[in-house]
Amino acid sequence: MLSGWPPPRSAGSRSERAAPRSSSACWLSSSAPRARDAGSSSSPSSPFNTAILVGPSGEIVGKYRKIHLPGHSEHLPDAPFQHLEKRYFEVGDLGFPVWRAFDGVVGMCICNDRRWPEAWRVMGLQGVELVALGFNTPEVNIHHREPAHLRMFHHRLSLQAGAYQNATWVVAAAKSGDEDGHRLIAGSAIVSPNGEIVAEASTEDDELIVHDCDLDLGAHLKRHVFDFARHRRPEAYTRITAGAPDSCRR
Repeated sequence: MLSGWPPPRSAGSRSERAAPRSSSACWLSSSAPRARDAGSSSSPSSPFNTAILVGPSGEIVGKYRKIHLPGHSEHLPDAPFQHLEKRYFEVGDLGFPVWRAFDGVVGMCICNDRRWPEAWRVMGLQGVELVALGFNTPEVNIHHREPAHLRMFHHRLSLQAGAYQNATWVVAAAKSGDEDGHRLIAGSAIVSPNGEIVAEASTEDDELIVHDCDLDLGAHLKRHVFDFARHRRPEAYTRITAGAPDSCRR
């Protein structure tokens, strides 16, 4: 979850659980399964994994539907637990939008999205200054044996690379503890546009982490190192959108 204080240009941010209240002068980001909108041509029995951004007066300012669905769609009898996200959710259809909030530009993504550089770059191309995301990552990889420390390493690496390469703050809130007998990695963190972790949960219990996030901190990176208008070469990146040739697929 995310809340902050919009009045100054240097907006504060913190990762927390809270209910939106019109008198609290805070912003809230949260995610949960959401049924399809009325009138959708797709099956109403296939919901989206959806994040919302709620403003200080309780209005929904933005909505994001998870795009990178991990896991599998069929039951795996030999797996320690089932990861059936592909069975129960549809791929999001809203892209990676951004919104005006905290007197800045805010984007959202969910869990596995953080591992995909395209997600960060699409928001970066829109001038994002803070990305809020929630994640629920188990300690065990059900597909292959993986040292436990790598789960946290890859989590931090994804946040730090996405933050630095797009000159944005990242506020990541974890689900932690034990779920149905399986541990989750925790690791809630706030990362600066320089890629530094400036605040991080230290346990697997409920915690509140706070940092004063100056949204202007990434401005020099956007003007110089990551001046997309001057330095990007989209003509060299066509394979990203065209897809890999069949000979490279497994």
